[in-house]
Amino acid sequence: MTALTLLMILTGYLLGSISSAVLVCKLWRLPDPRHSGSGNPGATNVYRLGGKVPAFVTLSLDVLKGMVPVWGSYFLGLEPFFLGLVAVAACLGHIFPLYFNFRGGKAVATALGAMFPVAWEMALLLIATWLVVFRVSRISSLAALITVSLAPFYAFWIKPQYTVPVIMISVLIFWRHQANIARLSSGSESSFRHRR
Repeated sequence: MTALTLLMILTGYLLGSISSAVLVCKLWRLPDPRHSGSGNPGATNVYRLGGKVPAFVTLSLDVLKGMVPVWGSYFLGLEPFFLGLVAVAACLGHIFPLYFNFRGGKAVATALGAMFPVAWEMALLLIATWLVVFRVSRISSLAALITVSLAPFYAFWIKPQYTVPVIMISVLIFWRHQANIARLSSGSESSFRHRR
């Protein structure tokens, strides 16, 4: 592993550590998403706290912080496996943000952003999967879990060289959704079915 590769992996982690949800909530003068709503600093919780616009800004920034380091690494000529490690590092930054006491979100949007530069077909397929499941269930966490469950299969089908990093990211996201999985099992997970 070269010094450039290590630098880009570190860059991925540091960019991933920027908590878009916390910063957007401060800008919109909303409650801290780590201590309000679901307690998760992500776009879904920002939507609960402040509506569509701050949620969209949060989602866009979370996607970008996964996309930018991977895109940069791609243009610098990193091999596919190491591009995958940069993506994993960005997701780890989102989950364990250096600047926010290592208390972060679930990395779904950041993972999606990281896939766009190297596998845009797979990223679009993942978006379509999430939208279909969410439209049927109206449960964001269920849509995310089904989507990341299928991600390694999509990767093997479309870009097999990224299968191992995608599996690593999927495992991370599943691990971060433990509480959601428990609530889904008990039937107590919140949905957007009655929200406007």
